[in-house]
Amino acid sequence: MTVTTSGRPAAPSDPAADVLLVEDRGAVRVLTLHRPDKLNALNTALTRALSDALTAAERDAGVRAVVLTGAGRAFCAGADLSEFSELTPDQPDAVLERAALTARLQTQMQDMGTPVVSAVRGAAVGGGAGLAIGADMAVAGTDLKFGYPELRHSIVPALVMTGLQRHLGRKLAFELVSTGRLLSAAEAAEHGLVNRVVEPDEVEGAALEIAERWAAVEPRAIRAAKDLFYRVADLPTEAAMRAGQDVNALMRAFRR
Repeated sequence: MTVTTSGRPAAPSDPAADVLLVEDRGAVRVLTLHRPDKLNALNTALTRALSDALTAAERDAGVRAVVLTGAGRAFCAGADLSEFSELTPDQPDAVLERAALTARLQTQMQDMGTPVVSAVRGAAVGGGAGLAIGADMAVAGTDLKFGYPELRHSIVPALVMTGLQRHLGRKLAFELVSTGRLLSAAEAAEHGLVNRVVEPDEVEGAALEIAERWAAVEPRAIRAAKDLFYRVADLPTEAAMRAGQDVNALMRAFRR
């Protein structure tokens, strides 16, 4: 059933109800990309709906963790190329709006205080690959096909390149971008792109287990831990240790 972020059935006239399913399972919110006939390709409606749903989850005090998954046999096949005929140089406003929306979505999960785990099976390519590794943790099915085949379509994977480089060494990252080679689930795990590999029908359950563990933690503590984790990654050692000291003092108030 499609539900709104409040847990009520979504109105049939709501376009987001067609492309994104939102379901609360206790303190865990499950977001399901819902264009299975298009392998959950990211058109503007789905991109906007997912970004809005992540924002809503972050603002909802009752949501302590998020699972992101896809309906059908794929997680996400990347950008919906059928929209490209409308995103042309003679439509600069539309091009810039879509680029800004996509860029925001690709970094949004790591900017949230609420932790997110992706449950990924089948194809996770292009923008879909970016979403898969943009979550804080990732569970993959053994049927995973992960990569960046954009150049085969004369497209530069510009908005997913930053996330890819931060997850992989330069040589492998450039290989994926320049050749379009797809990684298997075993390779993705070997290179640290996913945390666990399970059978395809076990992906969502394994992701829910992770999310439920997060949901059981004091929410202020996990939000502070997540914020610090990403902050120290970009700081020199001395500055990172100072940031850690600040959180160390702050956390005394978190204990129940």
